[in-house]
Amino acid sequence: MKRALALVLSAGLLAGCSQGGSEVTYEIEGTPTPTPTPSAPTSAAAPSSSPSATESTEAVTTKPPKVLGTIATGLAAPWGLDFLPDGDAIVTERDTRRVLRIGGERPHRVTELGTIDAAAPQGEAGLLGVAVSPTFDEDRFVFLYVSTAEDNRVVRATLRGNRLGTPEPILTGIPNGFRHDGGRLEFGPNGYLYVTTGEIGEPDRAQDREDLAGKILRITPDGDPAPGNPFDSPVWSWGHRNVQGLAFVDDQLWASEFGDQTFDELNRIRAGDNYGWPEVEGEGGTDQGFTDPQVTWGTDEASPSGLAYAGGHLWLAALKGERLWRVDLEDGEATNPTPYFVGDYGRMRTVVTAPDGRLWLTTSNRDGRIDPREGDDRILVIRP
Repeated sequence: MKRALALVLSAGLLAGCSQGGSEVTYEIEGTPTPTPTPSAPTSAAAPSSSPSATESTEAVTTKPPKVLGTIATGLAAPWGLDFLPDGDAIVTERDTRRVLRIGGERPHRVTELGTIDAAAPQGEAGLLGVAVSPTFDEDRFVFLYVSTAEDNRVVRATLRGNRLGTPEPILTGIPNGFRHDGGRLEFGPNGYLYVTTGEIGEPDRAQDREDLAGKILRITPDGDPAPGNPFDSPVWSWGHRNVQGLAFVDDQLWASEFGDQTFDELNRIRAGDNYGWPEVEGEGGTDQGFTDPQVTWGTDEASPSGLAYAGGHLWLAALKGERLWRVDLEDGEATNPTPYFVGDYGRMRTVVTAPDGRLWLTTSNRDGRIDPREGDDRILVIRP
């Protein structure tokens, strides 16, 4: 790969700009990425009370993934990433509280849209996930998961041009802590928003169905429990330790979850199911009424965060494992996990499928866990 041509984004260039509009231009490294095809907004379909395990008809790639270049460098612990209909990306930084727009086409211009002043970063908490409304062209909404001094919450803000409006809380009161705050947001094909929460280091919360910690939630864009939820509450599934990755394959939801000392997990999510934490870690919970994971890893190999679907496979970004996992799907079952780029780029936080079908992958080497490398943190573009 060619030496980086990108300009490094320094804190001084963007810090202090709370109104948006600061810009820095980046050049991609190595092989240029073709211009993405803008994604059209998805209209909300009729809600379903339970996702089905239909098999995707997407062609399955057989070649190993390849890093094609670098979208941006000099980021500070990027956490959430999603795409606007025009192909540009929205990126959040956990500790700086900044919301950035990164151009999907060359040059990959970086613009600060604003900061989320209510965010109170500590440990694993801060400004976390982001999801663009599936009807963005009509409502201009961007949804964010924010750790405040009082709670974790979901907020939405309008994006007009390069200015992010005042955030409006739509779901508050999610317990927060120094660790295990969840934070991933993902719109499903039914138009509802799925929200992951952690048990904030208090395991018993995961088994309390009335507690929003240690759960996957499903809400409307206004923050109400989605129609058809199993418990007449925002709770969609429970018994989770700390889910930080969500991905849909057709209408089937998959989730990556941090284990404790033994096993990390990839779970196929079904409405109302209990995934066992803290009564069981990894497999072995079915006799107790829990749902077993589809795939498990030793915690040194994974510490899974982001999850995406592309090329007929699930892709899982590993933090402690410092690798990208590819997982095959066959008849609705996850099999044959294969690691790539082991140790090449450090900790990997978020992986998202871009509108052109390639993967954008963020590193997380400036999150306080390891010494950052020159140019960290970065966003890589990968051919799946």
